[in-house]
Amino acid sequence: MIDSLIEKIIEMQNPTCVGLDTAFGYLPEEMREDISTFEGVAERLIEFNMNIVDKVCDIVPAVKVQVAYYEMYGYEGLRAFDYTVNYAKGRGMTVIADCKRNDIGSTASCYSKAYLGKTEVGGKTLQAFPADMLTVNGYLGSDGVKPFIEDIKKYDKGIFVLVKTSNPSSGELQNLKLENGKFIYEQMGELVRSWGADSVGKYGYSEVGAVVGATHPEEAERLRRQMPSTFFLIPGYGAQGGSAQMLKVCFDKRGLGGIVNSSRGIICAYKDPKYSGMSYFEAARAACLDMQQDLLSAIGKIGG
Repeated sequence: MIDSLIEKIIEMQNPTCVGLDTAFGYLPEEMREDISTFEGVAERLIEFNMNIVDKVCDIVPAVKVQVAYYEMYGYEGLRAFDYTVNYAKGRGMTVIADCKRNDIGSTASCYSKAYLGKTEVGGKTLQAFPADMLTVNGYLGSDGVKPFIEDIKKYDKGIFVLVKTSNPSSGELQNLKLENGKFIYEQMGELVRSWGADSVGKYGYSEVGAVVGATHPEEAERLRRQMPSTFFLIPGYGAQGGSAQMLKVCFDKRGLGGIVNSSRGIICAYKDPKYSGMSYFEAARAACLDMQQDLLSAIGKIGG
């Protein structure tokens, strides 16, 4: 799966991932009028996401669908999540389910089946939410990650394990030092590197990736040196304060090594005076093209 994603990034010369963190309140006012049920919300979320995907799928390789923005609308919200995942896949995009799942043993296995694997029912093998990749919280240790690793090997999928997150308070735990002198995030990075050591693809990157925030460039640079074969999912660009120059350290000399997520900066771009007069989906496309140029100005030609 990681080779497939990298090939799309090279072909499009765009390491951008559109975050479909689609809260109902982000939709244009006219789409929210006369809606007072979760069912109505779901229909509008589906319409909004479809139009965004249709407008960017030829220039952007991937979407990240954050499940929390759908769970808060109950069953109907999850229906919109499922529809969005399937629709984006149908349009040829790599779909990252941003669920940050983790537990131990059989429970972790259930989470993995839901998003990466398959579930047996009545002699049939069925898929629940058929994402290509999944964000995983590895801070419970190896037994909470092993079921996901087994499924990505079995079904040609990928995971991104939280290592150094983009939120301001991440350092409260992740930047504490251990007795051996390493930061906690570095220890997690070493685990992630070891978990993916036997699944490195032709471009030199593993199916077990890492979430590394753009808002912490010093830590990101340390992790890139420590984890040369680990592909990064990079949140924090744009609305959270991360810039192209800050995240440049996540990429190798070929311009490979990561994909950069932007959510509100793209799906809410229509609110930006810069894109005044555009529909929300036209503004989203324009924002993606601007982001592409910004990233390429920092990291250079990809795959060259």
